[in-house]
Amino acid sequence: MTAATDARAIAHAVVAAPGLRFGAITSAPVTAPSFSSDDPVYRGAKQACTALGFIEIDAECLAHAWRAQTKRLDSFDAVLWPAAPEDFGMRPFPPAARDDAFPACPERLGLYAVLPDAQWVGRMARAGVPTVQLRFKSDDAAAVEREVQAAVEAVQGTGALLFINDHWQVAIAAGAYGIHLGQEDLDALSPDELAQLRASGLRLGVSTHGYAEMVRADKVSPSYIAMGAVYPTTLKKMATAPQGVARLGAYARLLRGYPQVGIGGIDAVRLPEVLATGVGSVAVVRALVAAEDPEATAAQWMAAIGATVGN
Repeated sequence: MTAATDARAIAHAVVAAPGLRFGAITSAPVTAPSFSSDDPVYRGAKQACTALGFIEIDAECLAHAWRAQTKRLDSFDAVLWPAAPEDFGMRPFPPAARDDAFPACPERLGLYAVLPDAQWVGRMARAGVPTVQLRFKSDDAAAVEREVQAAVEAVQGTGALLFINDHWQVAIAAGAYGIHLGQEDLDALSPDELAQLRASGLRLGVSTHGYAEMVRADKVSPSYIAMGAVYPTTLKKMATAPQGVARLGAYARLLRGYPQVGIGGIDAVRLPEVLATGVGSVAVVRALVAAEDPEATAAQWMAAIGATVGN
């Protein structure tokens, strides 16, 4: 059997094994646009992952993980979807044990409310929401400073953990609990800025939208990793298609050394299947802000999460 034949057989085996789980049409053409190796496991896995709907960088990442897993186990198993950090080139888990790890946060962050201003932060903190994020958008530096400081003051005495979206230097000065960064914001940090953020003692959360971004986030050993968008959302334009709960479950297995947050299009009906993936936290935006009774809605969500994950 030639290497090309091996690759085709591997591709079809991988598609057939997890295809229905990922919602793929297993009769779809099994092709890939480009390869960086002639290894048949790598080539077959990349063809399969492309057919299963993974974008180029994630198909490439997965293909190398399949190859590494096969070498580590000394055999190829189409059913064994890669889930070992070492096969993705990640450093030893748990990440919190690394010398450069950001400070730890609770393994299960529970209901995670993403809120537009300090008034909403205070309101949800007083309602008992365990984790809140200020996502305040403004080009006015003075307004950002006022809002971040007000949010820090708003959670005092409530027990809520406050993360600030993007404005990490202001968050440090104000004494916030943590900071949340997207991939572009993380990539924009210089080595000195990353060192400054790490030395501040703030917790760091990072957004991810697939395997390649999870591997990238892991390089800085953050406090938690957010994964999404799980379902379609109109809140922001996403570069990737909705991930779905099957992928979220696969991501959760790979990142089981991290506190994990599922985000994107999650509502009360979808909540149980999201929690069933093993994530310990669910982030919501409109589910609270647009609710007729935000406090009652928050209480319902917290009860549902607590009943499933023990918060």
